[in-house]
Amino acid sequence: MKKIYLSIAAALAISTSATAQCGGRYDVDQFGVTATTGITYGENINSSGNGTTTLTLDFYEPTGDVSTARPLIIWAHGGSFLSGSSTDPDVDTLCHRFAKKGYACASINYRLGVTSFDSLGFIPALVRSVQDMKAAVRFFYKDKLTSNTYKIDTNNIFIGGSSAGSFTALHYAYLKRSCQVTTYISQYELDSLGGLDGYSGNQCYSQNVKGVIDLCGALGTYGWLEAGDLPLCSMHGNADGTVNYSRGEVLPSYGIHILFADGSRMIKAQALAVGVSDNFYTWYGADHIPYCYTSASAWTATESSYMDTTVNFVRDYLLQRLGYSCTASQAANTPYGTANLYSFTNCSTNSPLTCASATGIKNISAANLLLEVYPNPSTSDVNVVFSNNSDTHFIELTDISGRVLKSATTTQAVYTLEKSNLNAGVYFLKVSNNQGEASIQKIIFY
Repeated sequence: MKKIYLSIAAALAISTSATAQCGGRYDVDQFGVTATTGITYGENINSSGNGTTTLTLDFYEPTGDVSTARPLIIWAHGGSFLSGSSTDPDVDTLCHRFAKKGYACASINYRLGVTSFDSLGFIPALVRSVQDMKAAVRFFYKDKLTSNTYKIDTNNIFIGGSSAGSFTALHYAYLKRSCQVTTYISQYELDSLGGLDGYSGNQCYSQNVKGVIDLCGALGTYGWLEAGDLPLCSMHGNADGTVNYSRGEVLPSYGIHILFADGSRMIKAQALAVGVSDNFYTWYGADHIPYCYTSASAWTATESSYMDTTVNFVRDYLLQRLGYSCTASQAANTPYGTANLYSFTNCSTNSPLTCASATGIKNISAANLLLEVYPNPSTSDVNVVFSNNSDTHFIELTDISGRVLKSATTTQAVYTLEKSNLNAGVYFLKVSNNQGEASIQKIIFY
């Protein structure tokens, strides 16, 4: 469903150039906003494991824009992974405010729900949200390489969010190895979720992003941010009682003791230590998400002022990342207090999934044995297409414990892997040929 929102600034001359000037596109409001809601970008097993969730996003773009390569900001809402939606007032307002400046924005819905009110329940919920955000990024890469409906410059995709949405963006960027999260949940459970990248849709497309916008978020451990990582923009209230500004329990004000996490102040200290740029702003004396209205009817003057500060500070960060040297409209301020970085050593086991290829396509078979596996994820049978039809191929399907469930030998160009009585979950498809080459591909059945 598409809606058009008009602004007074839209009556002024609208820049048609994809190149901004300070005081022009990407800096000041000059467009109306067109919003298209309910766009499906993926699907995955729900938090209960007894069905699937269709993943949707709302897309905001400058009305009448003729640019064919627009920077994109993907926003995720808050709600403690229990509630919230793409239409929450904070993310909806941020999308409108930045679309007026010439950005494209997407507000995503991601899978909600926890199985228990502790790390065993919330960490899987966080992993699911990261998987879904990655699917949304891949959705726009896929669109760019196919229909180009949304006219996105995939060299300039940014991710961000409020509260739980910020947790999602931060862990998207800095949770890079599976061994980092298995201090909270088992490798078995992580594999059953689909790993760090997941299978929420648009597999095999790039998920690279240009930067991260952290609004009232935290990392499981500050040390996951390392030298060479993505620059970020962080804003946080030093009186936040939900997500600690420095280090503390998440959701203590609700009487829920989930886990300790490192807030934006700790992340800033780590960024300085490892040489990563972090545009950091403290809302002195402010609680959680001060830029969002607290009543169902209207913004207060204070909340509106906080939103203006948020937009201005994030705008300056984005202009910087886009390569413009503009005078900051909302200067960074001095962080509150001292961040005491505790002793931390990163684990070194690499996550099994990586992105590659200049075209935006991820290699799924280093041995070039598989040309395509589809559909994946699937509710029924899966087709395996081989790149070399003259070879004999040996096929094994195992569960995550390594138990062989199906095996076959084929010389056909296409082999159909039947789901039959297999339960929903993650499986591994091993394919080898008579030259001794082998390749393993994750398969997920609903």
